[in-house]
Amino acid sequence: MELGLVALLILAVILLAIFFYYVPFLLWMSAKVSGVNISLVQLFLMRIRKVPPQVIVRGMIEAHKAGLKDITRDGLEAHYLAGGHVEKVVHALVSANKANIELTFQMATAIDLAGRDVFDAVQMSVNPIVIDTPPVAAVAKDGIQLIAKARVTVRANIKRLVGGAGEETILARVGEGIVSSIGSSQSHKQVLENPDSISKLVLSKGLDAGTAFEILSIDIADIDIGKNIGAELQIDQAQADKNIAQAKAEERRAMAVASEQEMKAKAQEARAKVIEAEAEVPKAMAEAFRSGNLGIMDYYKMKNIEADTSMRESIARPASSGNNPPSDSSSKKTK
Repeated sequence: MELGLVALLILAVILLAIFFYYVPFLLWMSAKVSGVNISLVQLFLMRIRKVPPQVIVRGMIEAHKAGLKDITRDGLEAHYLAGGHVEKVVHALVSANKANIELTFQMATAIDLAGRDVFDAVQMSVNPIVIDTPPVAAVAKDGIQLIAKARVTVRANIKRLVGGAGEETILARVGEGIVSSIGSSQSHKQVLENPDSISKLVLSKGLDAGTAFEILSIDIADIDIGKNIGAELQIDQAQADKNIAQAKAEERRAMAVASEQEMKAKAQEARAKVIEAEAEVPKAMAEAFRSGNLGIMDYYKMKNIEADTSMRESIARPASSGNNPPSDSSSKKTK
């Protein structure tokens, strides 16, 4: 008898646990006390649809206490089933309502489903954040490199959170604006004297277009002088010109050496031909003697002409280099 009673008690406890799990009576009482109109049947159907009633009811209670009228049970359930964060959406809507920021339930759920933290976005819209840019190097027109760091104050733009670019785009655009501003300056001294000119030029370009943020201010935190890029480029160019000139001079020298060697070869070839021709002269004279075409008198006349020619050359040669008397041998041959 006692075992049967214990079994009945255990069965009753199990049935009550199952009942209160599928019919969260205490949660229904909490909703009623808070002024939220929801039935036990709806809570039971949430369990069937595998939607946690605690999350939905707490969100409805928070929205009701904050005076939000456009948040419904069906909307919260649909957002949960879509994979959204119901608590963050409700917190963001309450925070936006208190800060007088226009944010609808549809917009908040869209931002949450897009992967952004909608509550942090609302907080960023209320409290702007400061983004420090990495060092940006740029060169002024006088060739001096400047390295600038900027601090960008931004706040979230709720309407552009879905599909808007992030912080990386803001940093890239600000860096591009700094490079453009410094590059258009005639002298690096102008930039050092008026660093706010960079901020004004960058802000005037509307760099926050298409992003999820609104740029409030851009402040130049630090500017350092880098290298003299213009001088280095001129040195490199001069060195390159020098190397080109040396290469061309070496080419001309090699061509001159080759031409000289060619001329020497031709001269040696010509001398060899002359020597060869001179060697044929005695043979030709001997043949002329044997054949009778050349006589002794003809031979002496030819020698006399050669001596006369040699004398004339010796007389003409000292006329330019000094007066030297003609040689005795030439005089004797002429006589």
